[in-house]
Order: sequence, then structure tokens, then C-alpha cells
Amino acid sequence: MKRVSSNNLLLTVLLLMSLSSRFSAQSTAPVKTAAREAPAARDPQKLFEAGEAALHAGKLEEAEHQFRQVLAINPGMGVAYANLGVIDMRRKQWRQALAMLRKAEKLAPDMVGVRLNIGLVYYRQKNFLAAIEPFESVVRQTPESYQARYLLGFCYFFNSRWAETVAMLEPLWEQVSAADQLNYLYVLGRAAEISRNTVLEEKAYARMAEIGQGAPEFRMIIGKAHLNRGEYDDAVKELKAAAQADPKLPLVHYYLGMTYVSKQDYERARLEFHKDLALEPDAAFTYEQLGKVESTLQNAEEAAKDFRLALRLDPQLVESRMGLAKIAERKKEYPAALGQLDEIIRLDKSNASSRYLRGQVLLRMGREKEGREELAVATKMLNDQRAARHKELEGETVPGPELAREPE
Repeated sequence: MKRVSSNNLLLTVLLLMSLSSRFSAQSTAPVKTAAREAPAARDPQKLFEAGEAALHAGKLEEAEHQFRQVLAINPGMGVAYANLGVIDMRRKQWRQALAMLRKAEKLAPDMVGVRLNIGLVYYRQKNFLAAIEPFESVVRQTPESYQARYLLGFCYFFNSRWAETVAMLEPLWEQVSAADQLNYLYVLGRAAEISRNTVLEEKAYARMAEIGQGAPEFRMIIGKAHLNRGEYDDAVKELKAAAQADPKLPLVHYYLGMTYVSKQDYERARLEFHKDLALEPDAAFTYEQLGKVESTLQNAEEAAKDFRLALRLDPQLVESRMGLAKIAERKKEYPAALGQLDEIIRLDKSNASSRYLRGQVLLRMGREKEGREELAVATKMLNDQRAARHKELEGETVPGPELAREPE
């Protein structure tokens, strides 16, 4: 099993959010309260209970209406804000959800479910660094919380905090469900390997091999390992075998597409990405990769369409914005290119490529002083990032979005 743990195996973590419906329902469950939260002017408790019933039934508009009526009577009822946050989470309106949950947290700082949901809002947006603090606070208050410990451990992993990953995840060994074992064992084993915990590394990888042999998911992991080592034919063989065993296996076509991109077989890559989208139509990263393929094939309109679809699903995808900026720059639509580049810089101030392209666009617009200043900034940033880039190349190289799936 040591082969699976070699350097340059899996992920830098862009992430899929293919969530299990059962855990999604649990993790965004409405928070109950007692009748003493509000005066009985128009019987806010009955309004609240009606909102809860509507929320449980999936009637989000009705639930929102009831909770807002409650707040009109009692603006200090934190649990109503909490449930409005849950409604926004189910709608994937992350900014509004966070605003509601922060209001609930301020009014009811001891409500652990609110902080768990704040962590989930960040997690589902792939902002794993921001998710750490709320998850840590939940674990401090309720150390037995399986969900919080599992997700916190993965957040540590995605931020290269290897020893903390091990400390958070190892105690869950006996609790992890069968559906989550391969991801859990890989993350635990990889973190143990890097932190030089040889006993745990071997234990995790041995268990992974034991339960995974022959399983489509395991063959997909092996295929990704070949992909990261540049063994593209072997990667295709394993990934095709996984797809044949389970044609609906999440991400298997995504990784086949990535393998064909590495082989510069863009027509097959395009086909695999379309297969992945047929199974997961909300996969923002697949649209992004498809946009890159279309751009390479000089299909600018199709590429722009795919990048926009990716951004509609996830507005924080920097590479999709960069793709649109490059297309606009080639069409001499300089204000549009600047708009995308400015948004990239807002999202990622350390993005040297966006600053370099911005400098080039400014020069083409005749804004020579600004352009040269921007190019100087980009050059300095690139020089400063060389060491960090070298370090990244020692780790995982292909995105592994399935690892961010929430536990069942």
C-alpha cells in the first residue's frame, strides 16, 4: 500500500460539494427553542412552530415568512435568525446565510448549532481556512461532535496542518461510516505519512487496501495516483475500469478528463467532462476545466460560456475569471478584462498572474505608468513565490474535490 502514499499522489484541493442528502439535512437542521424566547403578542411561539414545520417539509418560502413574522414581534430571538440562515444555506445563498447566522451567534453565543452551520457555510464554499475557527469552537464545547471533528480534521488537512489533522481524525477511527472510509483513511494516512507517524500511516493504508480492493472507488484512487506520477496510460486503465464497474461513480469521468488533458487529447477530455456534467450538473470545477479545454481548442465562445456557468455556480473560481479575462483581452475588450482581473485581485491579493495580465492590459489601453507599476508588482510577487511553488510541487498535484464530501 506504500505505492498509494508516494509523493506526488493526489490533491491540492479544489473541491466538489457532492453532499449526501441525509447529512445535509442533519447539518442544516432548524434549531428549536422554548416559548419564553418572545412575548405572546401575536403568539410568536405558534408562528415559530409553524415555521419549523414548514422548514422540515421543505417549504422554504412559507418558513421564511413565519420566521420573519416572529422577528417582527421579537427582534432579539436568535433562533429565528438561525433558521433563516438554514433556509439560505438550503438555497445556497451563502452570503445571506452567513449574515443571518452571525446575527444568531451574536444574540445566542452558546448555541453550538449556529457555529456548526457557520463552519459549514465556509466549508461548502471551499474556504477551509475560515471554517477552522467555528469548527474548533464547536469541538471545544462539544468534544464528542463527530461532524465537527471530521470536518475540522479535513480543514486542517487542506491547510497542510498535518499533525493537527492526525490528532483530530485518529480518535474517529471506530466511528467512520463505510461510505466515508476510503476518503478518511487516505487523508489520515497521508497526514500521518507527512508528519512521520509511521505506525499510523501503515495502519491507515493497510486498512484502505483491505476494504478497497476491487471497489470502483479504490480503483479511482489508484488511477489518480498514476495520474499524479505522470503514468497516464496506467491512469486511463484504472479510471476506465472504475467507470465500467460503476458508470455513475462521482468524479471518475472528471479524472479521466484530467488525464486526457495531461495527454493533450483534448477531444476525449471534452467528452469525459461532458459525461461528468451529465452526472453532476452543478459541478463548477468541471465547467471550469471544460472552459480551459475549449479555450485551448480556440473555441472562445464555448469557453466563455463554460467559464460563466462555472462562476454562476461558484463566483470565487479564480481560474474561470482569468479565462474570461484572457478571452476579453484577446478580443480587445479591455474594460471587461480589467473587471475580471480586479475581481481576481480582490479574491486573491497574491495572484501574480492576474497582476501581470492587468499590467499588459493597462499598457494596451495607453495607461503606461499604471501598467509598468503593475508589471513591477507582478515580477516581485513571482520572485517571492518561487520557493512556495517548489514546496507545492512536492505535494499533491491533481485536485481531489471528492475528499471534501461531508461525512454520512
